[in-house]
Amino acid sequence: MPVHRFAEMTWEEVRDAPGPGSVAILPVGAVEAHGPHLPLGTDVIIAEGMARACATRLSDEGRHAFILPPIWYTAAPFARNFPGTVAVDAATVRDLVLQIASSLKEQAIETLAVANAHLDPTHLGSLHDAARAAHPGQRVVFVDLTRRPVAERLTDEFRTGACHAGRYEGSIVRAEAAHLFRSEIAADLEPNKNSLSTAIREGQSTFEEAGGDRAYFGSPAEATAEEGRETVETLGALLAEAVLETGAPA
Repeated sequence: MPVHRFAEMTWEEVRDAPGPGSVAILPVGAVEAHGPHLPLGTDVIIAEGMARACATRLSDEGRHAFILPPIWYTAAPFARNFPGTVAVDAATVRDLVLQIASSLKEQAIETLAVANAHLDPTHLGSLHDAARAAHPGQRVVFVDLTRRPVAERLTDEFRTGACHAGRYEGSIVRAEAAHLFRSEIAADLEPNKNSLSTAIREGQSTFEEAGGDRAYFGSPAEATAEEGRETVETLGALLAEAVLETGAPA
């Protein structure tokens, strides 16, 4: 089956394409600070790579896969004190995801897979709420990358929790949008081993409180495109597996 980019199709092409087992994939990220070396749109760059890899895998399984335009704005309280961060409240994101799912259901696309790359706990809560609140006959599939069984399949840095704008995210940007990676700046950044996951468990609520006064955690100078390409494939596999495990009809 081909992979469809929804926004590039005509309405008649959309009308004629859906069949049993069709899946729409929604990239979701935040516009927020990602250190002095990565763009504000890093999360969406990652999410779009994840969506593409997922769509390819679903297509190989005989599913019609539609990659939707991304959601760029969401809750981002950890980065709220940094210029460039543009946030909305979690309820807005939950409602938007549900309304997108409902609109697609009317067009015979019953499964909405959320390709999410933004790990702020408030945002993750909105996606969990959307998945639970999906109406009968529609599915909102979401993989929480912070859950241990999922995280174990990702990189060493990711598992430490010191991974915002570090090697993990920087590698994906180098693979997906190399021209946006400020390599000279990244090369001069010292590793920041403070763990965001630990900070969250301890009740901290901003990057500064967690020890990231320049909005990065991990080792930006170690980012490589090769690791980024491998990680994108893993992210796509995780989401595709979640879709197939829902039991949606093929």
